Amino acid sequence: MVARETSRLRGQMKVTPLTIPDVLLIELDLYEDERGFFIARYQAESFRQYGLPSEFVQDNHSRSKPGVLRGLHFQYTPAQGKLVGVSRGQIWDVAVDIRPDSPTFGQHVSAELSDLNGRLLWVPVGFAHGFCVLGDEPADVLYKVDAPYNPRGEVGIAWNDPELAVAWPIVPSIVSARDRELQSFAEYRTNPVGWTVPEASRPA
Repeated sequence: MVARETSRLRGQMKVTPLTIPDVLLIELDLYEDERGFFIARYQAESFRQYGLPSEFVQDNHSRSKPGVLRGLHFQYTPAQGKLVGVSRGQIWDVAVDIRPDSPTFGQHVSAELSDLNGRLLWVPVGFAHGFCVLGDEPADVLYKVDAPYNPRGEVGIAWNDPELAVAWPIVPSIVSARDRELQSFAEYRTNPVGWTVPEASRPA
């Protein structure tokens, strides 16, 4: 999963490009004592120094029951990148490269995110995103986005598409009716969307 070098800034975070290097695994320092723990989930200056987007327009919070799978979703107008983390429970998070001109078109990367492992996943424009809930507890997913939500510009690809062959670690028990009806990757490939990349999502 991990492909290239990692780095750490002032002991606050480590950023690791995955095998599709535009998707970044961000590991945050978690400070624990007898009371519990503290974690700084976002610091604009650290993100800027890493060349990560530091301008976000909305914070979203979803709660999902055990066995839930959501995805694979993406928004193309306006194109939207996501900074995904978990404040409760654990998920298996997946990003699929759906940029037709990309050498990794149709490939995916994944990571386990939880309330205790201090990880975030940066999912840039040009990727479909989804996750499933691991374990027996609900999961609270918190994610920042760098463009406003537009329901008319959000579409998706089937989570269980055989061509994508995502190795989900669970057999989901709850998938929404909408997600069950998403297009196949073959359908998307014959009619891909056009992306308009917001300034905040462009590499520094």
